[in-house]
Amino acid sequence: MLGYFTFPVTPFRQNCSVVYDDTSRKAAVIDPGGDLDALLAEVDRRGLQLEQIWLTHAHIDHAGGTAELARRLSLPIVGPHPEDQFWIEGLPQQGAMFGFPPAEAFTPTRWLHDGDTVELAGHTLQVRHCPGHTPGHVVFHSPEMQRAFVGDVLFAGSIGRTDFPRGDHATLIASITQRLWPMGDETVFIPGHGPESSFGRERRTNPYVRGT
Repeated sequence: MLGYFTFPVTPFRQNCSVVYDDTSRKAAVIDPGGDLDALLAEVDRRGLQLEQIWLTHAHIDHAGGTAELARRLSLPIVGPHPEDQFWIEGLPQQGAMFGFPPAEAFTPTRWLHDGDTVELAGHTLQVRHCPGHTPGHVVFHSPEMQRAFVGDVLFAGSIGRTDFPRGDHATLIASITQRLWPMGDETVFIPGHGPESSFGRERRTNPYVRGT
């Protein structure tokens, strides 16, 4: 059985999530943006063994700690989509711009594309390419848990920003309506910032996508 917990990191309070198998305690971390020592202490406290890094996109608060964590624990970096390569290459500049600790660029072990899957201890999560916030943003969906880890595509009551380089509002709305809604109204999503919600609740109440 899969479980997860969310651990806010960086001054942006980014929801870094750790997905784990209850039996083997093998785990994958989604979007390790920073605060690695505190994050790893929590992983150790829960008796988990990190095996992979999964990235939704390459903004500094989501990917800033990736290179260091991969090097420290010899972990593969899975994702995001290749269209975010320019964001990865710009991580050192992003870090300096926002006052983050020095961040390193990296090359993912595996790029992800729409329709791919990732696997952890025999559990499979589906990958959807959801551009708009960044061009290479991906989302991880676990039908088993009825959970989706959506990064900065959708929030409780809001949607991702589209005023960054190569962001696009219409593309983001299409990603939400065509890629997220089919996962089902009952699916709970874990956003990159703020509280969890469900797709059904956002379809009813979110002013940006209500009724879509």
